[in-house]
Amino acid sequence: MSNWLTGRVVENRRHNEYLTALVIDVELDGYEAGQFVRIGLPDGNEVVARPYSLVNTPEEQHLEVYFNIVEEGPLSPRLFALEAGDQILVADNPSGFLTISEVPATKHLWMIATGTGIGPFLSILRSRPVWEQFEKVVLCYSVSYAHELAYQPVIDEIAGAQPEAFAYVPIVTREACPGALGKRVPLLMADGSLEAHTGLDINAEDSHFMMCGSSAMIEDVGEQLKTRGMKKHRRRDPGHFTTEKYH
Repeated sequence: MSNWLTGRVVENRRHNEYLTALVIDVELDGYEAGQFVRIGLPDGNEVVARPYSLVNTPEEQHLEVYFNIVEEGPLSPRLFALEAGDQILVADNPSGFLTISEVPATKHLWMIATGTGIGPFLSILRSRPVWEQFEKVVLCYSVSYAHELAYQPVIDEIAGAQPEAFAYVPIVTREACPGALGKRVPLLMADGSLEAHTGLDINAEDSHFMMCGSSAMIEDVGEQLKTRGMKKHRRRDPGHFTTEKYH
């Protein structure tokens, strides 16, 4: 059961009218890059809370969560309206298995994100262990429209620091965008475009996939991987893809 820590909003960093990142000052220990934490606000005698992946690395001073507003939701509109100095509640028990410590030994790590699912991958990519564990790391970031490709300066910094080991594949599905692929990830896998674009084969011997985002993407990419003899990873039954869902 969670205990609640009282934090303070340092910044509400708006990306557009429906996407924002909250930077939070709170003492939270003992978590890995890629994990999530429950964020909440009081509602009478209860706390309304939802899980959000952490964008920050464990070494950074502040927490950061990136999310979209759900107009009819009980929490996200209130979080979206917070300003610097406002109080916010953070559960003291971060969790989640979307971490590289859970990934079996392999050569190539593929990170597939849709929308706000980019968050945990930014935390992992800015931490040292991922570059010590894999020969190549590919980040596929899929959105509907180009203005939804958030954190581009951060991704550029990662690419500059790891020019040989890192490959970035932006994907924009509902409008033409220079430099980006234009079809959903499962279709890019089915027709060979993703492998042709990166120059890497997707196979059970060399590849592990981490997926975070929409349920449809996770299900469809999983089906594509199964056609290549790959299966979902579990601690007791090591496999080839690890997932985190946002819904």
